[in-house]
Amino acid sequence: MHGLHDKDLAQHSAMKLLNTYDDRDEAEEAAEKLTGDKRLASERDATVVIYNLFGIPSWGNFHRLGMYNLAELKSLLERRTTWQPTDLARHAEIVATLKTVAKNYGIEMPGHWL
Repeated sequence: MHGLHDKDLAQHSAMKLLNTYDDRDEAEEAAEKLTGDKRLASERDATVVIYNLFGIPSWGNFHRLGMYNLAELKSLLERRTTWQPTDLARHAEIVATLKTVAKNYGIEMPGHWL
């Protein structure tokens, strides 16, 4: 997917918490999808166990995890020339979220997504 490559992994080599799961199998499946360093850590709180997935914060990894509506963004961008007002509004919503994600993880958002 154009724009979701991990070419910037070198500059973001520090692992960060990417997602949390309450199902071990789901967490392990997600960990297998990631590229670069990754670690799955379990945490017990009373009778509940949660699984924290740490990895390299990159758009490619977020896309592989199905996060932040990146698949929907790809679909929108592929048909950008035929956008209706609802598509324009949805794009604005997704981009607003992605700007926050980019800021929080210290990664840049590709310009062609805007």
